[in-house]
Parts: sequence; C-alpha cells; structure tokens
Amino acid sequence: MGVLMSRRQTVEQVQKVSLAVSAFKDGLRERPSTKRKAEAWGGRRGTLEHVVQEVQEERPEAAGPSQTQREESRANRAAWERLRDGRGVEPEEFDRANRFTPPAFVRPTRELHDDEPLEISLEQREQVSSDEMCEICEVWTAESLFPCRVCTRVYHDGCLRRMGFLHNSSAVEVTETAHTETGWSCYYCDNLNLLLTEEEMYSLMETFQQCKIIPETCLTQDNFLHYKHLVHKHHFERPMSEEQEERAALQFSALDPDKKGHVEWPDFLSHESIVLLQKLRPQNSLLRLLTAKERERARAAFLPLSQDSQGLISEGECRKAQHTWFRKHQKEAPSCNVSISHVGPMSESSPASSGSSRSQEKTLLGTEQEESSRPVDWPTFLKENVIYILAARPNSAAIHLKPLA
Repeated sequence: MGVLMSRRQTVEQVQKVSLAVSAFKDGLRERPSTKRKAEAWGGRRGTLEHVVQEVQEERPEAAGPSQTQREESRANRAAWERLRDGRGVEPEEFDRANRFTPPAFVRPTRELHDDEPLEISLEQREQVSSDEMCEICEVWTAESLFPCRVCTRVYHDGCLRRMGFLHNSSAVEVTETAHTETGWSCYYCDNLNLLLTEEEMYSLMETFQQCKIIPETCLTQDNFLHYKHLVHKHHFERPMSEEQEERAALQFSALDPDKKGHVEWPDFLSHESIVLLQKLRPQNSLLRLLTAKERERARAAFLPLSQDSQGLISEGECRKAQHTWFRKHQKEAPSCNVSISHVGPMSESSPASSGSSRSQEKTLLGTEQEESSRPVDWPTFLKENVIYILAARPNSAAIHLKPLA
C-alpha cells in the first residue's frame, strides 16, 4: 500500500510540474516584445551606454534634443573601431552595387627571434618577380595588371574600384606610375599603420585619446605642435626644447607638401605609426619588415657608392641616401618597357634621375653641410636606412619621417 501511494504521489508531482512548465511557456508567447528586448540588450553586451541608448529609443520624445549628439557619438565610436582594426572607410559607406567585400585584416605579431641579428647579403641578389594573377579576382590578364612596388601583389584597376580602394581622383596616378620606376603601393603597403601589432596599436590609440586627437580629422600646424608638446611632456616629463619644436615644425611642412595648412589624417596616422615603430622596435626587428623588392632597392642604392674593395661608403653618402627613398613622386613619362618586378623608386645612378631632382636634393640637404668621414659598411647602411625605407611606402607625396639634414 505504501509503495502504491508513493507512485501516485510521484505521478501527481510530475503532472504539477508539467502544468507549471506549460503555463510558463504560454506566458512567454504572450510577451514577445520582452524577449526581443532581452535579446537586443544581450547583443549590445549590456553596457551602461547601450542601456541608455535603448531607453532613449523607446522614448523618442525625450531623445529629440540629443539626436545629433547621439549620431556624432556613434560616428566617433565607429571611427575609433576603424582605427583599431587598421581599416579606412567602412565598406558599407560605399555604394555597394557591384562591389567586392574587402578581406579581413589580421594585425601582425612579434616573434621571439625578431630582435636577433638578421644577415642580409649584399652580393647575393634576389630574383624579384611579381605575382601572375590579380590579388582580388585571381585572374591573369597580362599587361592590364598593376604591380605593387613594395610587395609582389598585382591588381586590376577595375577590381580596385569594386573593392573601394581606387577612386577617380587616384586612378590616373595608378595607371601612370605602376609600370614606371616610381611605382605604386597597393592598399596593404600604403598604410603604415598596418605594420603595428595589436599591442602597439592600442598604445597609439591611448596616446591619441589622452591628447584628445579625433580620428579621421585634419590637423593644423598649431594642433600638430600642441600634440607633439603633450606627447613629449608625457614621455620625458619636461617641455620640448626650441630645437625640438623647430624640428616638429619641419616635420609638419614635410607632411604638408602642397602647403594646404593642414595634414591629412592618413598622413598623420602613417607618421605616428612609423615614429612608434622607430621608438619601440630595434633595428633588427625592423629589418624583418623589408620585402625582397625593398632589399633589392637598398642594394641598388649602396653598390654604386661603394667603389672601393672594402665595400665602405662615407656617412655623408649614407645620409644622402636617406633622402632618396622619398623621391617617389617625380613627374616622368610612363614607360612600357619597365618590368613589373622593378623594385620601385629610382636610385641616384638611375638614368631617369633628372638634374633638377638632384639640385632639389642638394637644397634639401643644405650646401653648408659637411660630410662626415665615418666609414659605413653594408649592414650599418641597411640598419640606418630601414626606417626611412619603410616610411617611403605610402603613395602620398608627404614625407612621413623627415630625415636629419
């Protein structure tokens, strides 16, 4: 009898639980809006900012005066996200008709052996050849492919347009320079910010936030110098000297070659990225960032200068070479005979180097400069020039890291 009673009690208990579950499910069906709100809040990660935004969306009469502020805040937040991810304009901001989706970019990571010495032979030349198929559509169409002067990638101009990386204003530059000794950098190599690791990028973003730099905005000379003063005082706990301020002003002029009175955001970002690399990474680590085309370009610049049997050049010649990396925007006639595997900008011994460009370089260096007699060998030449070789990657006419005079 006791066993029968326990079974009946068990059945009754199961029935009660089933009724409770059914009632709970019915209640959820009757409140779909609550479920959607919970899912929306969960998707917004439950931060205080998103909760406030949710409340404002439910009360449009209270959100009227702050609508513009919310839009500015949303745009500013999106700009910071693009900066963090190393991206330019968001793909959705383009007209998406007939456009490709840009690939996701993964920031590089530092390896354990990055700081160890790297031997790059001067005598052992590298056979540099560009890819045969377009990086985007993977189709080969011979002469219509445009090579990057830094890496081995090649592109169709139509594919670059559909990716949103080529506009009408820059299309002529690509078609006129890609097959010349000047060359053209693809959208990977053109952005020096993509050389930073995630840790380095967050360090740069923190500096921007502390100095109240708004992403994707132009900087006037006063803004630029004020930023440089804040950064210097933060790192060294003392104000900049007059000499340092003068050098910062010269750097601003180098970033504003067209004398517009302001520095464009991409140029400022590339400048700050290369400055951060110079500060945080040793020269051996920077050497590992050079591509085969850039190494060949360095050999082509050093070999004509080292005429003696010991393979040495003077310090003055080494400094002079630091300025030649940025001669990438000389106006020259397009040449169809130049191989797409050419290493890029012309060296001092190149026949395409004009007398006017040499005179401009002499003016830049200063006629009163005395060349040092310190001998410089190939490894030293490479280490002292690597940061300027990297800084010369962007297509912009701006000099993103002005060499010492």
